[in-house]
Amino acid sequence: MAHITERKRKDGSVAYLAQIGIKRKGKWAHREARSFDRKSAANAWLKKRMNEINAAGDDLTTIRNRGRTLADAIERYTRESIKEIGRTKAQVLRSILEHDIADMDCADIQSHDIVAFAKEIGTNRTPSTVSNYLSHLGAVFALARPAWGMELNQQAMKDAFVVCNRLGITGKGRNRDRRPTLAELDALLTLFKDKHAHRPSSLPMHMIVGFALFSTRRQEEITRVAWDGLDTEHGRVFITDMKHPGDKVGNDVWCDLPDPALKIALAMPRKKDMVFPFNSDTISAAFTRACKFLEIEDLRFHDLRHEGVSRLFETGLSIPQVAAVSGHRSWSSLQRYTHIKQSGDKYEEWEWLKRLSS
Repeated sequence: MAHITERKRKDGSVAYLAQIGIKRKGKWAHREARSFDRKSAANAWLKKRMNEINAAGDDLTTIRNRGRTLADAIERYTRESIKEIGRTKAQVLRSILEHDIADMDCADIQSHDIVAFAKEIGTNRTPSTVSNYLSHLGAVFALARPAWGMELNQQAMKDAFVVCNRLGITGKGRNRDRRPTLAELDALLTLFKDKHAHRPSSLPMHMIVGFALFSTRRQEEITRVAWDGLDTEHGRVFITDMKHPGDKVGNDVWCDLPDPALKIALAMPRKKDMVFPFNSDTISAAFTRACKFLEIEDLRFHDLRHEGVSRLFETGLSIPQVAAVSGHRSWSSLQRYTHIKQSGDKYEEWEWLKRLSS
């Protein structure tokens, strides 16, 4: 049995699902399906696969393992993974589908193919970004064979990692030490507050930036802070799915919340369950546009966390005390944020402390 079904996607586009089903002695011996954007491509694949199946005769073992591409494995990984796939990982896996390696048969992919792919994407990406690509792809390789019988060689991926590292195709990212100045923050907050005053329905970026600075929270974490996750009595905030190298989903943590951040949060209107019920991407875009407008160079929203953590050290807090706020689990990971430039709290007399909490 072989046929093509036309299906409408959620975005309104049309997909053509080519399906094959082989029965032996009244039972399904082999079933597979692939989705295509064009009917002609679906027909071509169907014809090719049926020829391969007919040539195999009664032995369908090799057929089950042949013809399944890396794209099939990636799509199955994103579809069946019980764990939430983060935005960055999903974006990386989608972009890999656009490269030639995605069309290769799983059984044919060897380490040199992965190295060639890494070189290709490395032409316009940093070694640390290439490392992230291979890391996310490695998760697919780790599951494909034991979970779905797709012949992706995990050792080939491990060998490719070694080669890419030695050739300098992959590598660690450069630790950033960019911290905003008070003048830059004054300019940003003035711009954001004036815009919000002129258009109250716009994003209250002055409040978001202030909270990010004093809470040391990441961009996405801020949008997940709930009103019932604010412990005003003990000065804490409940952070869900905090970023973690091993497992972000379910990594829920209580973090200390410095008084300036708590006051900013409590100054927000209590209209929804979340204190900052906004989209993370929208926050990022607004911050980037403002920096460009004000001609503030090389400043990212995440640098506010860097500044916040460094500020805590400058006020004299110990490593455990700072970690209780930032959520870091080790000194090595916390160390990259600590670029101490002075002692004391340079924000103590900052006019925005009062303006943001009133």
